[in-house]
Amino acid sequence: MRMTSAMALAAALAASMSATTACAQDAAVDSAAPPPVPAPAAAPASGGSARQVFTPADFVRYAPKNAYDMLNQVPGFSIRDNEQLRGLGQATGNVLFNGERPSTKSDDMVTLLSRIPAGNVERIEIVDGASLDIPGLSGQVANIVYRADDFSGQFAWKPEFRAHYAHPLYTRGDISVRGRKGAIEYELGLYNNDSARSSAGGPTIITDGDGNIIERRHDVWRSPYDTPKLSGRLTWDGPADTVGHLGAHYQRIYNPYVEFGRRTRDGAPDEYRTVRENPNSWNYEVNGDYQFGVGPGKLKLIGLRRFSHEPYSQEVITSFSDGSPAVGDRFTQTGDIGETIARGEYQWKMLGGDWELSGEAAFNTLDNVAALYTLDPTGAFVELPFPGGTGGVKEDRYESLLSFGRKITDKLNVQIVAGAERSTITQSGVNGLTRSFFRPKGSLSIAWAPAPDFDMSLKIRRRVLQLSFYDFLARAFLNDDNQNGSNTDLRPQQDWSYELEVNKKLGAWGSTKLIFVYRDVEDRVDVIPIGDGGEAVGNIAKARAGALDWTATINLDPAGLKGVKVDTRLLFQKSSLRDPFTGEKRQWSGFTDTVMSIGLRHDIAHSDWAWGGDVEYSHYQPNYRRNQADKVWEGPVWASVFVEHKNVRGMTVRASIRNIANARSKRDRIVYAGLRGASEIAFIEERDRLIGPIFGFSVKGKF
Repeated sequence: MRMTSAMALAAALAASMSATTACAQDAAVDSAAPPPVPAPAAAPASGGSARQVFTPADFVRYAPKNAYDMLNQVPGFSIRDNEQLRGLGQATGNVLFNGERPSTKSDDMVTLLSRIPAGNVERIEIVDGASLDIPGLSGQVANIVYRADDFSGQFAWKPEFRAHYAHPLYTRGDISVRGRKGAIEYELGLYNNDSARSSAGGPTIITDGDGNIIERRHDVWRSPYDTPKLSGRLTWDGPADTVGHLGAHYQRIYNPYVEFGRRTRDGAPDEYRTVRENPNSWNYEVNGDYQFGVGPGKLKLIGLRRFSHEPYSQEVITSFSDGSPAVGDRFTQTGDIGETIARGEYQWKMLGGDWELSGEAAFNTLDNVAALYTLDPTGAFVELPFPGGTGGVKEDRYESLLSFGRKITDKLNVQIVAGAERSTITQSGVNGLTRSFFRPKGSLSIAWAPAPDFDMSLKIRRRVLQLSFYDFLARAFLNDDNQNGSNTDLRPQQDWSYELEVNKKLGAWGSTKLIFVYRDVEDRVDVIPIGDGGEAVGNIAKARAGALDWTATINLDPAGLKGVKVDTRLLFQKSSLRDPFTGEKRQWSGFTDTVMSIGLRHDIAHSDWAWGGDVEYSHYQPNYRRNQADKVWEGPVWASVFVEHKNVRGMTVRASIRNIANARSKRDRIVYAGLRGASEIAFIEERDRLIGPIFGFSVKGKF
């Protein structure tokens, strides 16, 4: 499909929406309303920084349907999800819900925000995290203050169509209801917002070290992705400070992958190659918390159980044009992953500040069965020895932290968190091993707001990251003819993290933010050499990384361009470590070193129409193994445009086209005959596959 025809399609959709609005049920959106500008509010008792407060009236021009739509339009604010740290621990995201952080690990912030109808949001408060009584928060934090109506519901449907290779996507969307009966607030929803239909196709050229073509390939792959989740939550508002939450979900994940390819070489029969992967799985989570007053403070008890059943298979079969017997391999594994957490938090006020003592016990398990097969001349798969792939991993971890935060002056807040964790990792199977670790952890956060339109925050943290238990075990990657061995000596990564955030508000013009990050890492997790010429996931003793991240939201209303907003981002990152194979310094595997983006949105004054687009450039570092450097990416430039009507019978309808800059599916891989950089180049692989334009349509509404 040509781009001109795509634009014609968007125009036709726009015309049909315009005709429909004559019978719209709701009043027209006031797109001439000014952009969101916060009103300062009195500082809370627990902190010294004045809050910025946004009310529903500030977002009228965007016709938001839920809390995510609203928060996404707050100038200069970027939603930060919880980091994948261990257990529930300290808060690392930057969104609170009625002053509380969620007691879940499986739901991201976007999902949680999308469940709250815009009509239920009373206000959004932006405050520095160090001024709050929740340990671990720093920088700008959003508190979504909302209520529950007797009953409300919302829905979204987001189909997508690709011009090449992929089947249409009809299943992306969500529907949910929430309400209140007396002291009980309830929520129930069915979500499939992460679904996708990915695909690409095109040539791959294989050359030798001198640039001579030795093989030509043409491949097409498809991967439909669906993650339907049924989720529910109950909240009980008891007397005084008593409150309880109970949540649960069940989710299926469908992600099959199939690739068909043809390979040609001079003097050899053509090859026809099929790759199939089937990682379908299911998981559940049950979580809850109960808070009540005890003595001079309040005690919060938190519990969580989650489990995931993860079967996986990969099969690669090559047939030949001359009728020779097909060759191939198959790898299978079935992993059962469980996590159980019990946590207690006691908060009280003393010595002019906020105190919290917390304790946590977490128990993580993996039981995995893996097998490797090869295709014999009769067409049957025969099992091969694969001893390091089957086994189990168990970790028992106990943590205790004490935090103290107080207002030093009217403009300065400090929060200190100190404690430690002790863990025991036990492995079963080949070369099973039991090891124990004791690690101090904590943080220091300082928030300084010398003026109402300027603030800074500094956070110094000692972090311990969560391991993937699969990394302890052997695994085969048949598509690239690679294999990881097992490694019983794998240790959790830890680091000293230094983060400085500077925020400047520009009044009606918007806001800007600058973030500096530096990490001094111990036991960096990467691929390392093991045994005689083998490799596995392991640890690199020392590594470093730094980042400069600048974002800005510029409203052009003061310049006379009513309803026009520009969002920009510049991210520059640098990393370093000593390569475990070559001894040379390099950046981290798969590291994103550059991101540049700009987005524009125009809400047309005195109408229900909006349009816009965005452009983003990204650059990545290769992934490194013993005998290769491999960079796989899509890009380098992604661009999109959209047109939106905010009141089609009370619904928001959007049409969009993504990838108008023709981003490609790319791969640059250098494979050596032996050790990378110390032996001759075996071959160079250069992939350039077509993705094509992606047409999207969405409808969001309430009932």
